[in-house]
Amino acid sequence: MALLDSGCGLLPTAGWLRHLRPDLALDLYLDPAGMPWGSKASSWIVERVVGTGRLAVARGADAIVVPCNTASVTAVVPLRAAVEPERPVIATVPAVKPAGATGRPFAVWATERTTVSDYQRDLLAQFAAPGQAEPVACPGLATAVEHADPDAVRDAIALAAARTPARCRSVVLGCTHYPLVVEDILAALPPGTGLHDSSRAVAGQALRRLGVPEDPSAAPAEVRVHLGGDEGPLPASALAYPIGRALARAGRIDRHELPVTDESAHHTRPDTAEQPALRGV
Repeated sequence: MALLDSGCGLLPTAGWLRHLRPDLALDLYLDPAGMPWGSKASSWIVERVVGTGRLAVARGADAIVVPCNTASVTAVVPLRAAVEPERPVIATVPAVKPAGATGRPFAVWATERTTVSDYQRDLLAQFAAPGQAEPVACPGLATAVEHADPDAVRDAIALAAARTPARCRSVVLGCTHYPLVVEDILAALPPGTGLHDSSRAVAGQALRRLGVPEDPSAAPAEVRVHLGGDEGPLPASALAYPIGRALARAGRIDRHELPVTDESAHHTRPDTAEQPALRGV
């Protein structure tokens, strides 16, 4: 199974896949030369993602997971046109649906580009009641997480927390990088604030698309890392996180090595990972 992202944002979903089904060989495609994808033109992102997806299929991938909100919104439709139905493609959608289902006010933390996108507006209109959701842009947070810069992470989180209305009872992590710093995020929010993340649900959806059940006790298969197409080690920034170190170890991943969010402790329903299609996602 191949996972495509510009950088460390693929780690949480890859970690959940490794925890739930360690005997699935994982190919992690990172793009150090092209990151961050969020600042690139849509045509550039499509070319990059589709080209990497085709390369992954040529190297034997039986499914492709796109654990990146920007790439999912921008390039999943052409990627599916290029490789499906022979190879299923699983997109990432922020966990707005379960947050909306609580009936309580919540915030959506995301990159500046995602926060003002039609994609996020459509998602909130479909799954949140009027006035229930508060979009919160988090400038610099994804970049700080990508570079494993703790001071920059804390500063970016502090800014986002200050922008989050006190009435919000939970926060949707609308960027796949953010689960890597859940402890810092929780420390900056009022006690009792919940976090919603879709990485667990996306991993579960990938297993369902392959038709394989969860089996955390299975013997571990290999984990390969591709940097711009060439095999290599995980970047040092990825190894700053427990999930990165666990994936580099290529053994099983224990539950304590994964982010703790409101979606972590139960089996998400099959419709939660890829919430009803938004703009083809």
